[in-house]
Amino acid sequence: MEEIRKPLTMRVAIVDDEPIACREIQRGFSRRADYEIESFGDGESFLQRMKSVRFDLLLCDFKLPGMDGLDVLSTVKQSYPDTEVIIFTAFGSIDTAVEAIQAGAFHFLVKPVKMDLLFSLSRRALQSVQLVRETTALKKALIKQSREQFLIGHSPAIQEVIQMIDKVKSLNCSVLIQGESGTGKELVARALHFLGARQKEPFIAFSCGGFSDDLITNELFGHEKGAFTGAVSTKIGLLESADKGTIFLDEIGMMPPNMQVKLLRFIQERNLLRVGGTKPIPVNARLIAAGNHDLKKEVELQNFREDLYYRLNVVSIMVPPLRHRKEDIPLLIQHFLTRYNKQFKKEVAGVDKKAMAVLNQYPFPGNVRELENIIERGVALTENQYIGCDDLPQDLLELSFTSVDESQLESLEEVEKKYIEKILEQTAFNKSKTAQILKIPRTTLWRKMKKYHLE
Repeated sequence: MEEIRKPLTMRVAIVDDEPIACREIQRGFSRRADYEIESFGDGESFLQRMKSVRFDLLLCDFKLPGMDGLDVLSTVKQSYPDTEVIIFTAFGSIDTAVEAIQAGAFHFLVKPVKMDLLFSLSRRALQSVQLVRETTALKKALIKQSREQFLIGHSPAIQEVIQMIDKVKSLNCSVLIQGESGTGKELVARALHFLGARQKEPFIAFSCGGFSDDLITNELFGHEKGAFTGAVSTKIGLLESADKGTIFLDEIGMMPPNMQVKLLRFIQERNLLRVGGTKPIPVNARLIAAGNHDLKKEVELQNFREDLYYRLNVVSIMVPPLRHRKEDIPLLIQHFLTRYNKQFKKEVAGVDKKAMAVLNQYPFPGNVRELENIIERGVALTENQYIGCDDLPQDLLELSFTSVDESQLESLEEVEKKYIEKILEQTAFNKSKTAQILKIPRTTLWRKMKKYHLE
């Protein structure tokens, strides 16, 4: 098990069969910086220690008893590629230096080693290690952030989507994502990419809606220099830019018919021709398409090519609307509160009960995107700890008052019973006064009280 150390502490190992050399180097490092330094007389003991303690820099003599410096270097680079190695020897030659550098050494020094030079090189090597460490941490943080920004919820409807993503995230097949506008189709596409085998490669998104055939062709396939007036240089298209990664085509149902033919050919042949080009360019990009139209119905109406539909629909993922996953609203609200508290430098704790009741009743035609806009507005406007009804859009409040759940509707008799009971309580069950307020005969009131068991 690897030992725990301070986050920024750098560990240096010295491997030399001359104890005096080890002491001199260790003393020189201790005078210049606060490093954790250990020394070893042979390569075997160092490699055994390396199994439990990860060193950032190895200063290794070329001539050693048992394993020589090149053997130690090769083993370290194979098992611990992030560790930098500086080789030094009393028997330097060009061939030896080249061999060490080719094996992955950071640098090669000839003995006697000048401490100023060794320390300068070591500092550069450790800066390289630190940069790699920070880059790795940043990538992990970005992946974690990306995961958190994917699909949030514990409802059965969204869990089905998450399970499907997990099944196909690393498969090299086309995926068709369908759902209403604002449900998070691009988030599904990003999850498929950033959680899958292509996560380190490009993810490129393009919306097919509202563009002409020529413009989409130019954007997706690119063009050669001189292909048309104004083409003063070669342009790499989005499909080519997504090589080894993922191309996400949103609003696929709005793609012009001629472009559908070109896309179908690309999917079948996995290569493309730039506009004005003659040489096919192979492209290994995973294709993910999405749309809020029912593509199958568009095929029946002959608005979308049937062969392209089946090429795209190898795996289908249906993203549920927010009204079908109301139990996820509190989690989504908390996620958006965190985001917009940070953006607006506020500390809004949540949504109060009355406002939450309005949100739970609202059908959200704009889905998750609409909920996000509502919370962003609420955080921006509220001066309280909790977002209230006054911070919600007025049209949403008006709709909430007119939109009554059918299960909450009461019969006329139930309403009449409650109203008579309320007036009786206010008059202390004075029947004459109650009949007068209700503007009905006293005998009618008596019959209704008997009917509703209000005697």
